[in-house]
Amino acid sequence: MLRPCLPRSSPLSPLLRGARLRFLSTNMKVVPVPVRSDNYAYLLVDDATKQAAAVDPFDVAKVTEAADNLGVRLVALITTHHHEDHSGGNALFASKYPEAIIYAGSDKAPAATKIVKDRDVFKLGENVTIRGLATPCHTQDSICFHATDASDPTHPGGVFTGDTLFVAGCGRFFEGTAEEMHAALSYLGTLPDETITYNGHEYTQGNLAFAKSVEPKNADVARLEELVRSNTITTGLTTIGDEKKWNPFMRLQSAEIREAMKADSSTSDSALMDALRTAKNNFRG
Repeated sequence: MLRPCLPRSSPLSPLLRGARLRFLSTNMKVVPVPVRSDNYAYLLVDDATKQAAAVDPFDVAKVTEAADNLGVRLVALITTHHHEDHSGGNALFASKYPEAIIYAGSDKAPAATKIVKDRDVFKLGENVTIRGLATPCHTQDSICFHATDASDPTHPGGVFTGDTLFVAGCGRFFEGTAEEMHAALSYLGTLPDETITYNGHEYTQGNLAFAKSVEPKNADVARLEELVRSNTITTGLTTIGDEKKWNPFMRLQSAEIREAMKADSSTSDSALMDALRTAKNNFRG
């Protein structure tokens, strides 16, 4: 499904050699840009117009270098939530690109010029359509962004999940409740199973260890283990369908997980979600 892509001009800079440059579809490209110790920023590109949006560009210099290497023009910034490790580059980006639109879920995100609500839709270039999916919990302004390509309508696209959904994990409930996180992950689960996921941190090894501890017989968790062995950058390599198969926070009906959490028939989904999050917070495996 994913078609590998290399820039058509110069060779990759050292910054981008470890990243996964891929055409998601005919005219839509996503480039992960690792920042800080474990964060991901991204470039979302409409290839036909060479216009790009930066997603959570904490390190504006790195994101700018990546855009320059790809030969694309930055016209927008997309913020998944207001935490500083995601929105900390907004003010500098806005000063460097004063014509760019700064999308965010609330005005808590610095320099926001367009507040996106649930199901709001906006465009990038000629082909990329982006829909906001409100997922409050990690923060109350957490919002995911589902990007699709109008020129390739059969492709399910990709979703930028910030700190709501990780590979085999989810974000902490800093401003919300277990019930809200369950609702958020269930909402993301309504996207097509083939939708590619792009998350905010490289937490996959730790999440894998926890998933193995609560569902050791799950063959899909073993499949994730092989993916982790083969890739230091795992974002963009998995789908919503994969998460339904190996992410314990999206598998509340698993008998093995319920047994591990000592849940019985009276245990609600939100109570089990809360127990899982507490167990993950305390996990040292």
